[in-house]
Amino acid sequence: MSFKNYYFTLFSIFYVFSVSLGQNIVRLDKSEITSVNLDQKIDALMKIANVQGLAVTVFNNNKPVYKKSFGYKNLLTKELINNNTNFYGASLSKSVFAVLVMQLVEKGILDLDKPLQDYLPQPIYDYKPTKKWHDNYQDLKEDASYSKITARMCLDHTSGFPNWRWDEPDQKLRVKTTPGSRYSYSGEGLVYLQVVLEHLLHKPLEQLMQENIFRPLKMNSSSYTWQPEFEKDYCFGHNATGEPYEKDKDNDARAASTLETTLSDYTLFTEAVLQSSLLKKSTTKTMFTQQIKIKSVAQFGPLRLKDSNANDAIDLGYGLGWVLLQSPYGTGAFKEGHGDGFQHYSIIFPQTGIGIIIMSNSDNAESIFKELLETAIGDIYTPWKWENYIPYNARE
Repeated sequence: MSFKNYYFTLFSIFYVFSVSLGQNIVRLDKSEITSVNLDQKIDALMKIANVQGLAVTVFNNNKPVYKKSFGYKNLLTKELINNNTNFYGASLSKSVFAVLVMQLVEKGILDLDKPLQDYLPQPIYDYKPTKKWHDNYQDLKEDASYSKITARMCLDHTSGFPNWRWDEPDQKLRVKTTPGSRYSYSGEGLVYLQVVLEHLLHKPLEQLMQENIFRPLKMNSSSYTWQPEFEKDYCFGHNATGEPYEKDKDNDARAASTLETTLSDYTLFTEAVLQSSLLKKSTTKTMFTQQIKIKSVAQFGPLRLKDSNANDAIDLGYGLGWVLLQSPYGTGAFKEGHGDGFQHYSIIFPQTGIGIIIMSNSDNAESIFKELLETAIGDIYTPWKWENYIPYNARE
């Protein structure tokens, strides 16, 4: 047996824990696919695109009907992923944080349109930083425009901040566009909102998330900081050639980017969003209402500054913490996650109760997202070009 065939034979033992209710999965257009056929499709896609690990949940009628994990935590050790294996969540962090923020809005603690600086007794830059870098706002002393930024602007990515301050040539934080005027993806905006809330409520982000989201939903393996109990079962990210990255375990909690979670836990969160069990239905509707239209050619890179009408057919825009599109089946609300060795995507169609979570520990995973979305739930609406999810069979 050749090494290649041996590798694929091992790889075909592709899931450890699974949930399937013995029923067909219903897609958006009412067509169906069996769980066995979806298993086979995922296995084939992973092999052809060299994806080391994948975890997938599909929802029908607002409940999970398919939940399975495929492939390896670490290609070198051949340890198999299961539904309770820890993944670095990357920007899936943002949608979870958005639900916390909307809870505070419901309670009257936070007004979406009140400038965040107005909640503080002193300028944000006068607070002594206590973290490695993210709560240091000294750069804003000479930039009064930051004082116009609201919670709504942070959630819909119109704060005017760059994605991260280290993207700037001098690595200094600044407001680059008039707050509220234009969509521009910004982790800094979410972190600014986090830091203001921490000062206002006198609680750190991790405590707020545990008290309001994780414990109520029994998301017992989720945190915004690395926990010792994660050591027993976690994924390594893999680069495009399948080599594992070193695992980053030393992060301060940041609302935009440091979520550690599992397929099982993120399934509980998504189910709660679909069923409005953490928020009032009216609040969920507000969260999934377009705040700003997106005209950019691409979400990232130089084309983020160039406008186009390419996504007008799906009325692409941002809600509060989620990207939104319009389809014949109603609104699609999605959130992505992308970091070294980890690529994730989740989209839900609340009016149909259909949705999917895709979590991966491979830099190649986004190349199969388009085909997997179409196969699993009939989603032909996700703007994969805007996301730069270039299919594996279309790459040079």
